[in-house]
Amino acid sequence: MRIELRGLEVFGRHGVMPEEAERGQTFLFDIELDVLEPLSDEVEEAVDYREVVASVKEASAAQRFQLIESLAAAVADALVDAFPAGRVRVTVRKRPPGIPVEHVSATVERP
Repeated sequence: MRIELRGLEVFGRHGVMPEEAERGQTFLFDIELDVLEPLSDEVEEAVDYREVVASVKEASAAQRFQLIESLAAAVADALVDAFPAGRVRVTVRKRPPGIPVEHVSATVERP
């Protein structure tokens, strides 16, 4: 079973440019967790989305990253540690200052 969270908005002060650290910005996370199917319809037996969101926010706030690749890796590692997932995939997107693109992204996958 795959659990997906798309477009999770998390404010952070990550990036290479000084203004990214000063002003901060919203980062968008897409999360995929491959987990076992719950044995029942009880949330206690499943992955609670609220806990996934809390883990992503905590990992993002734990330190300032220059590269979104490093941010994605830290979040993926935190999710692997926190949840019984056979596979975790994290994509981080942001709008970089001074570059005329919709967004840049980095994706990290952990077995």
